[in-house]
Amino acid sequence: MSTTVQSAETRTTSRPGRRRRRTANTGQGRRAFFLVAPTVLLLGVVIVYPLAKAIILSFQKDAGLDPSTGMFVEGGSAGLDNYKHWLLAQCSTPTGSIPCPPGNIGSLFWPSLGVTAFFTVVSVGIEVILGLWFATIMNREFRGRGLIRAAILVPWAIPTAVTAKLWFFIFAYNGIFNRLLGVVGVNPLIWTGDTWPSRFAVIIADVWKTTPFMALLILAGLQLISADVYEAAEIDGASRWQTFRRITLPMIKVPLMVAVLFRTLDVLRIFDLPYILTGGGGGSGHATTTLSILVIKQIREGFHSASALSTIVFLIIALVAFLFIRFGGADVVQRPPKSGRDEKPALAKTATVESTAEGN
Repeated sequence: MSTTVQSAETRTTSRPGRRRRRTANTGQGRRAFFLVAPTVLLLGVVIVYPLAKAIILSFQKDAGLDPSTGMFVEGGSAGLDNYKHWLLAQCSTPTGSIPCPPGNIGSLFWPSLGVTAFFTVVSVGIEVILGLWFATIMNREFRGRGLIRAAILVPWAIPTAVTAKLWFFIFAYNGIFNRLLGVVGVNPLIWTGDTWPSRFAVIIADVWKTTPFMALLILAGLQLISADVYEAAEIDGASRWQTFRRITLPMIKVPLMVAVLFRTLDVLRIFDLPYILTGGGGGSGHATTTLSILVIKQIREGFHSASALSTIVFLIIALVAFLFIRFGGADVVQRPPKSGRDEKPALAKTATVESTAEGN
């Protein structure tokens, strides 16, 4: 009976404390909201509004001359015609939609998507290998390590436009690259004009510029690994390859996947490097035309159709980012620790086990 009375008193005295905690939490939540509100409002103006406006414009027609009458007409509702123009290569006419002719820009969506995917897979793959190598070198203890780190990071500090122009001169008809290959005057490669040479020229320039960024993020993960782990592996007789595969790679998985995610998103929207280096064409005229370059070309012909293409590119990039974060292990958001409510059952269970052990 006394135990019941004591427990009732405890519950009664604990309720005001709980109310005070709830009031304090509510006050903190309100203050946090007012502190975050300006940032959320700014992001809404800068990001959400343009995105929503582009989506609205993508369902409208472009103003222009009507081919059937020769009169200027204002734009109206286009429905899904702008998206059919890209996804199905259908062009709108007064009588309906017809397949776009080969020279029409609407037929370039899938080839441009293939070029962008090719740049993404090859460039990011090479950068991962070279970035791991550079990061491993920079993580070692040796004389002049600071100088090596600074030298490796120099290409990343150069603006992309300057990098593109630099490699444009290197890949010139009588440039350094053809001279190193010994093909000047014999059968020189036209790096910025032929189809595959122009694509590999873009990849080489992109890898040269952005591999230091990959190496920097991987180096941050390597420096978090304790030297004791490697000493234990050496005592156990593990080889260098086993140490790298069983210790290094698993422990740098998160920063490595974050680096791959950032670089993948960068290449998916690449514009300035291929545009300056090859004029956005190369080879057949569309060998290095990426999705971002295609958007700029379409803006000159029709703004609303370009809005539809921009929306498609945004959805592709958002889908890739979601897949990386959800299934690829790219944990770009720091997850909060488990709440005390989730930990209480475990603590209660532990206390029960301890009290039972003491009683025995």
